[in-house]
Amino acid sequence: MLKQLTINNYALIDNLQISFNNGLNILTGETGAGKSIILGALSLILGQRAESRYFFNQQKKCVIEGQFGISGFHLKEFFEDNDLDYESETILRREISADGKSRAFVNDTPVNLTLLKQLGEKLIDIHSQHATAEINDPTFQLLVVDAVAKHSALLADYQSKYKSYKSNTAKLQQLIADNDKAKADLDYYQFQFDELEKAKLQPDEQEELEQELNALNNAEEIKKNLLGAVYLLQEGESAALLQIKEASQQLGSIERYSNAAAELRERLNSVVIELKDIAAEADQLEQHTVTDEARADEMNQRLSMIYNLQKKHRTANNAELLQLQDELSEKIQQAMFGDEAIENLQKEIELQKHELDEIAEQLSANRLKAIPEIEAEVINTLAEMGMGNSLLKIQHQTLSNLTPTGTDQIKFMFTANKGHALAEMSKVASGGELSRLMLSIKSLIARNTALPTIIFDEIDTGVSGEVANKVGQIMEQLAANLQVITITHLPQIASKGNSHYFVFKDNNGDITKTQIRQLSETERVTEIAKMLSGDKPGESALQNARELLNS
Repeated sequence: MLKQLTINNYALIDNLQISFNNGLNILTGETGAGKSIILGALSLILGQRAESRYFFNQQKKCVIEGQFGISGFHLKEFFEDNDLDYESETILRREISADGKSRAFVNDTPVNLTLLKQLGEKLIDIHSQHATAEINDPTFQLLVVDAVAKHSALLADYQSKYKSYKSNTAKLQQLIADNDKAKADLDYYQFQFDELEKAKLQPDEQEELEQELNALNNAEEIKKNLLGAVYLLQEGESAALLQIKEASQQLGSIERYSNAAAELRERLNSVVIELKDIAAEADQLEQHTVTDEARADEMNQRLSMIYNLQKKHRTANNAELLQLQDELSEKIQQAMFGDEAIENLQKEIELQKHELDEIAEQLSANRLKAIPEIEAEVINTLAEMGMGNSLLKIQHQTLSNLTPTGTDQIKFMFTANKGHALAEMSKVASGGELSRLMLSIKSLIARNTALPTIIFDEIDTGVSGEVANKVGQIMEQLAANLQVITITHLPQIASKGNSHYFVFKDNNGDITKTQIRQLSETERVTEIAKMLSGDKPGESALQNARELLNS
């Protein structure tokens, strides 16, 4: 349930904090006071997209935060599946900056709007007078039947298996297409593969060949410079080693006077050893550097073959050629053994379809069993709200193909008047009748699901008098099982609330602000009396308000 809602910098709201209670929460106030603004702010933490132009102060960011009690609503698995910290007191927060950038959080963990919306749908159902269009949506109608059938686990199992089934079906179509193409191109693939396999390519071969060829092509220059280096190091009259040895002797003659000179001499001796090694290696390298025209020709031919293959297949190096060789091998294998893979996948799909057919049959049985209960419950509830001549029939049709929800097609047919033909609900019901019809259906869903909170935004449009009283009683009954928040203009409904909140505009400052406060019992009497007779209620209106509250 929604325990607390905090709104900062949204529309006419500067700063607002509302604590809601269990049972039936009533929101009243004059038209335009800001009741729907509060719901608009709430919808932001339920995943709705926002526009910064609705900010109270364009220089500040908008922050909406809702605290929800979620224990007992089977949401731990959802939190685990989405790597969220589960808390029995969960906080949803939305921050929107002046430039329109938005951030969302669940228990201080950043989330995207899609995830926020998915969680929001499990916490609150907002129904407004303009939302009756969904009553004709086949998806919504099937959701009603499934809620009463109480087979969510079975439906989830079906949907998971159906997803795998559709994935394999698409995979099979692709496999068949690839296999047909592979068979058609088998000779071409085999020719290309044989050419690459005959080349016996190695991943780093090109770089090594180019380096070796470069050395062969410049062997004379290499030998010349190596000989020159050896001469300068140890063979010349002023060779480096001779001069360093002489410097070492100079330091040796004074080392008995200076420890520092002794250390320098040791370091020079180390240099002598290192230079001797360098000279020896340079000499050896010079001796092994040869001019080999035959080897150079061999490497040129090999590199030419590699370059031609790379150009032919539009690759940059041997690694890509080898990757192509592997791909060709796979295509050849597919052409040779693709029929077997297709046959195996077809068998798997047949098994999946058989299992889905069995689950779909069970879903259908559950739905057919639930349909009479839905028809009776909705008609009984409508009769309580002054629509005793209503008739609801749910048409069921079994489809020949599997769908994401099974093999059932559901259609609600309705008439509000005796002797009139059944038709789609929007075609035979007025606005007030549709509101009562949706209330009866929503109350049925709420009794059969673990939804924490339901919000009604002025769905009492078009009703009054005793009918309004009956609508209020239905909401009161509904609130025995879950938290209900209702925005209303009708005193009969307002009097049923466990908690009553008054929304008003504060014009005392320079800028008009929307405010809200919970009414005391005495204040409730006055507010309901005003709803009955106007801003200055008389004693009769006050007495009438007391009677409504006491009833």
